[in-house]
Amino acid sequence: MVYLDLGPAITAIRARPEEFEFSSDTLYHPRSRHSFSFLNDGDVQVHANCDCSTLRTSSEQSKAFQAAYKEWHTAYWRPLEINREFASHFEPPGFWRRLGVRLLKYLLSRPSSPSYASTKSVLPLHSVG
Repeated sequence: MVYLDLGPAITAIRARPEEFEFSSDTLYHPRSRHSFSFLNDGDVQVHANCDCSTLRTSSEQSKAFQAAYKEWHTAYWRPLEINREFASHFEPPGFWRRLGVRLLKYLLSRPSSPSYASTKSVLPLHSVG
């Protein structure tokens, strides 16, 4: 049986990790518009809009690609995700949050108005009659 040669993808993920992305359990290579799914049996499924997806991958190369992917995910992708998340904690707040904070500060800084009970003048009660 003729198999798809995953050698170029294995080389690319090791040599140029920045070219790959990961989302929803799928590895993407945006430049080539190819994506890779890792199946439970250790096989790799290639998704593409070209004939690349018509050939199956060999189990040997699937294992090698999966090993390269795991190394990429651990050494490149996961630290990148953590750093992005960390950076997001320090981004300036968005418009609606800034507006809400300003409104809250305004409401809290206003002098308190006297309550209704304290503004009534106390009049002595006179008995009529």
